[in-house]
Amino acid sequence: MKHAIVGAGIGGLITALAFEKNNIAYQLFEKAPKLNEVGAGIWLAPNALQVLEYLGLFEEVKRKGNTIDQITLGKSDLSPLYDTRQNYVKDTLEYATIAIHRAELQKLLLEKIPPEKIHMGKEFNSFERLDTGKVKIKFADNTATEADFLIGADGIHSKVRKQLFPESSIRYSGQTCWRGVAAIELDKEYKNRGIELWGDQIRFGISKIAKNKVYWFAVVLDAPHLKDNKDRIHQKLLRLYADFHPIVGELISSTPVDKILRNDIIDLKPLDNWYNGSICLIGDAGHATTPNMGQGGAQAIEDAYYLSDLIKKQPNTNVFNLFQEKRKEKVSTIVQQSWTTGKMAHWKYGQGLRNFLLKNMPKKVLEKKMMKLYQIDKPM
Repeated sequence: MKHAIVGAGIGGLITALAFEKNNIAYQLFEKAPKLNEVGAGIWLAPNALQVLEYLGLFEEVKRKGNTIDQITLGKSDLSPLYDTRQNYVKDTLEYATIAIHRAELQKLLLEKIPPEKIHMGKEFNSFERLDTGKVKIKFADNTATEADFLIGADGIHSKVRKQLFPESSIRYSGQTCWRGVAAIELDKEYKNRGIELWGDQIRFGISKIAKNKVYWFAVVLDAPHLKDNKDRIHQKLLRLYADFHPIVGELISSTPVDKILRNDIIDLKPLDNWYNGSICLIGDAGHATTPNMGQGGAQAIEDAYYLSDLIKKQPNTNVFNLFQEKRKEKVSTIVQQSWTTGKMAHWKYGQGLRNFLLKNMPKKVLEKKMMKLYQIDKPM
């Protein structure tokens, strides 16, 4: 059985590598002529790292990224609302979160895929179900290929999904986000910490992703689809975050204008199904989430892991219904929790009560939630 994977983002690349490990026939198609260094940082939580270990990639990812041993949610002056060491996770699962540049991760993954199995410059145009039971995949360059199964891993703006489920829709959270990577070295106390600071309807996140590279993000309430005046972006962000801890201004000022990206925070309105017949969506194409729980990439990685395992065990069967049954409850919970967390972070009223509850959250409750999130089934 041949599988066509559309999209060489993290979900598509990990799916290809999981198929490679399990001797599942596939071809991977990506619209970009080459993968450029785009994006900023990404957190790989312990659930994602367990999959990378399974694929033999963990040590390389660890070398190229930065381990996060402590997660701090604080007020704008960096005074903590809660501050958790990751010892309990590491002791149980043997992993702590790793922060890495997204482009560095994609490059590492791409290098592991046999070149004859990945096709760049192949923009998906449409699919056609054939009488033979196969799927014909048509590309923008007027070429086509056939496969037994089509896996849409082409992100939140998925063209596969738009044809498969034309009624699907994207939700705007009411928030926009700037992301950047500053070429500075953090003080020792911040090097292995993931930090998010909540001010008055505004927030800022910080994590080192490599030597002399610090990823940051800045989130505010705003209208969608707005563009920045590049000549004034530094001034604008410095003004917005003037009341925050001095490290925030240092990071903004140290980031070149062309390295500051702006994106509206969006997700996908939850779908009833991720598949129809021999066509299935994974990752952001099927269940895009807002980034508030650091689980978008991790859930795409989990998708790849579980889907490949099901196909390995039932190689001549359509397992997409089993895949959805396995994944939907966890993913739906994450999408909802992330959406709610994003809204709570920007409350206009009730900030004092919110901060009090966060500061007094029992440690055991937090640990239990974390462990449930990070748990994955071990391969048979």
